[in-house]
Amino acid sequence: MEQKQIKEKVCPYAKKCGGCDYQGISYEEQLAKKQAHIRKLMKPYGKVKPIVGMDNPCHYRHKVQAAFDCTRRGQIVAGVYEKRSHDVVDIENCLIENEEADAIIRDIKGLLRSFRIKTYDEDTGYGLLRHVLVRKGYHSGQIMVVLVLASPILPSKNNFVKVLRKKHPDISTVVINVNDRRTSMVLGERNITVYGKGYIEDELCGCTFRISPNSFYQVNPQQTELLYQKAIACARLSGKETVIDAYCGTGTIGLIASRSAARVIGVELNRDAISDAITNAKRNDAHNIRFYNEDAGKFMVDMAARGEKADVVIMDPPRTGSDEAFLSSLVRLAPKRVVYVSCGPDSLARDLKYLTKSGYRMEECTPYDMFPYTRHVETIVALHRTDM
Repeated sequence: MEQKQIKEKVCPYAKKCGGCDYQGISYEEQLAKKQAHIRKLMKPYGKVKPIVGMDNPCHYRHKVQAAFDCTRRGQIVAGVYEKRSHDVVDIENCLIENEEADAIIRDIKGLLRSFRIKTYDEDTGYGLLRHVLVRKGYHSGQIMVVLVLASPILPSKNNFVKVLRKKHPDISTVVINVNDRRTSMVLGERNITVYGKGYIEDELCGCTFRISPNSFYQVNPQQTELLYQKAIACARLSGKETVIDAYCGTGTIGLIASRSAARVIGVELNRDAISDAITNAKRNDAHNIRFYNEDAGKFMVDMAARGEKADVVIMDPPRTGSDEAFLSSLVRLAPKRVVYVSCGPDSLARDLKYLTKSGYRMEECTPYDMFPYTRHVETIVALHRTDM
């Protein structure tokens, strides 16, 4: 059985890397730990359904990011930062990363000397290549390679791309991302397309989405499809509802919901994400969805003040959850149903405490294992207004 083979795999980087919390633990045990954690947190609010795991929890990450450095002995290394340090752990093959993405990063590492490209030194600020980001479309197979450089100038860039594409002809686009600041942030604000369109596309729940270098897009597409299908099911859409997609990002959930709702309103503070969302709506010929580059809480307060209503609010906040200003605006708008998509169980429990004291009741809770071998878990909670 596949599960037995997975159990026998040992990660040679586990002690140094620190990226996976559950190395050396069987997948069944990982799921049991996550289920127990969610049940404990959700106990005051209701029952939790069984966690939705993966048939094969290896190589699920379709977004792979590698930091580049050079050791004192002159060896070029590429991988992740060692836990609690900025020393790069040189990783050839990662058990949770897409194998083709890992191969591309290995080959880039091998090309640096022949093209006289130096890795960036955080201490001195000298050098060029800081990171490499590879994103692969799960359904489309399209691959984007992002070279994060300290300068916009890549020596012999056309030849570099030609050699790299000869090794990996599936590469659809190559982008230079310029990060010339002394910062721990991986990506800078400026992107220069050197090959292809500068973005890739992928399908999710029957919709097509553009993925740009800076776009947020879930790293585990297999589980994301199941997660979003559940979110739409929890919304109980009949085709007559007005839906707000709060923290909408590039519009993924909202666009999927638009096929079953009268109208959808997507609200997001990140301007680049909203630009991608508008493009995605046009790409999917969705005419009943509008996106707004605003604070979602303020937007809902203004809606309530104008006497406008929303039947459903779908919210997918960051790991820190929502603040009280957003939650109070949600309560003021008083939608019939709320679908909370959470990547932070502790902040979810905190926010549920507020919502359940403010006229809402949890009717369903389902955890999804989006990040095998890590302690992280995604959870969908459906709530309804108790005065309905």
